[in-house]
Amino acid sequence: MTDPGSTETLPKTSWLPLIVVVLTQIQASFAVNALTVSMAGITSDLDTPATSVGIAITAGTFAMAAFILLGAKVGSRFGTRGVFQIAVAVHGLAMLGVALSVSPAMLFIAQASSGAVIALIAPALTVFIATNYHGEQQGKAIGLLAAAIPAAGVLALLVAGTFATTIGWRWSFILMVALAVVNLLLSFLVKKVPAQPGLTIDWTGALIAAVAVILLSFGFSGLATWGVWLATPQAPFDVLGISPAPLLVIAGLVVGQVFFSWLRRRAREGGPRIFDLRVLATGSERAVTACMATMLFVGTAANFLIPLYIQVVQGRSSIETSFSIIPYTLSIFLASTFVAYLYGRFTPRVLATAGFIVVASALTLLAFTVRGEWSQGFVVSGLILLGLGQGAIVALVFNTLLSAAPKQLAGDVGAWRGLVHNLSGSVGIAVASAFAVGTLSTMLLVGAQEHPEISDELIAQVNINEANFLTNEQLAAILADRASGPELDAALAVNAEARLQSLQISLLGLAAFSLLAIVPATRMPGRREGDLPEKLEPDDDDEIDPVVDPTLDPVVEPVVEPVVEPT
Repeated sequence: MTDPGSTETLPKTSWLPLIVVVLTQIQASFAVNALTVSMAGITSDLDTPATSVGIAITAGTFAMAAFILLGAKVGSRFGTRGVFQIAVAVHGLAMLGVALSVSPAMLFIAQASSGAVIALIAPALTVFIATNYHGEQQGKAIGLLAAAIPAAGVLALLVAGTFATTIGWRWSFILMVALAVVNLLLSFLVKKVPAQPGLTIDWTGALIAAVAVILLSFGFSGLATWGVWLATPQAPFDVLGISPAPLLVIAGLVVGQVFFSWLRRRAREGGPRIFDLRVLATGSERAVTACMATMLFVGTAANFLIPLYIQVVQGRSSIETSFSIIPYTLSIFLASTFVAYLYGRFTPRVLATAGFIVVASALTLLAFTVRGEWSQGFVVSGLILLGLGQGAIVALVFNTLLSAAPKQLAGDVGAWRGLVHNLSGSVGIAVASAFAVGTLSTMLLVGAQEHPEISDELIAQVNINEANFLTNEQLAAILADRASGPELDAALAVNAEARLQSLQISLLGLAAFSLLAIVPATRMPGRREGDLPEKLEPDDDDEIDPVVDPTLDPVVEPVVEPVVEPT
């Protein structure tokens, strides 16, 4: 983000604000990774299936997505530092709620609360960087902010994995409560960012956006348990036998269209809006969003399936899971940190296309090589390739969209990135879970029919259509009063084979989806240099730079084409 033509030497600023930014990003990102690593302990302690942990994860990310657009405006309107401090304190209390959870419902509520306040924290981190750092320091700070997310993943793997195996999974979240206290105290040393009384908040638009995301949240989260189409007994209600999950997804999409219609109407009237559509004014900028959504969908789904494979299929402990995933998480960290060095040599479209090819190749390699032993070289190589491609793409698309949009709308870019990040990631977990469980049911039924030792009565009693990922020990406990001898042995063998095949098919599906993203990747815009403005949210009467078509390579001077707003 540094202008190469500038010769002015800017004074160095203290790194204290960046320390607060990085530590807070770790606090915000730690919970999701810790929940994933602690899956075995949570399922046993709360007596709930592994997919319930996935629902808790989506609760937090969907809650953040629902309020992220509003969070960026609220911080600017009432003062970024003060809003940030309140949000950090509430997030610490939410982490305490996770640590004290005694039921899946309590875990769900606490995680949803943490996601809602992260919607206030995330925009503030970008504001602190923009107001404290300039030139080369700003570029380094943005890179470290992006790298803090995978760094939190590494810490979660090590800390949460160790705690879950030794003193208990709850202590990981007690640690986050302590980190929240530290961040709250350090934040008083960061200079205040003036409030913007000239900024009007579009509360109606914020409400419509939140309703759309909440509908999508419940819809996608319910696919695995309520039914993809026909309602299961776990569904809270049904409409002519149809599951509420697809109906809520459809309703969310309809309300989403209402939201964009509202934004266009407010733009015609010249009124304030919760999100400025000039961020997505050109096809190139929409292509960036498509690439971002695809990679976050695929990456989050894979990040859910891999621990599921290690802990359920292989039966490994939480600490073993942590060390197994470290190569994958470290490669994400390294790629997101160092991909900026390639910006001057390759265009974003080349980097994105190559990244998606690497991701698809890695997922395909994993699908064909995963077996009972995680330590084989091909599997580890596949994880490293997946992390490199994922980390490079996620950092690339945010940086590209931030540089392509008008600088005065940097706050809207950050909010849009947070919305897409959490919505796509949560949908990735929900869809991957539903797809894997559906495939598992099919594989179990086919396997049971191929084993004459398994009686039709046992198949009817177990109800394979409501299958879930269970270890052999869990299945043996369920079947203890229903089967024994050769029939029990055959059922365990079918379960083991079906688990592995369903996860392999799910990974291949993600690989195919990654290849589809090559189409929007070829339409990525070039990058333009320059610092972020100190005021990321424009006041009502601020002028916005004209939207340009940034489809040219960065080395070529782009042609400016102003967009005339309809009156």
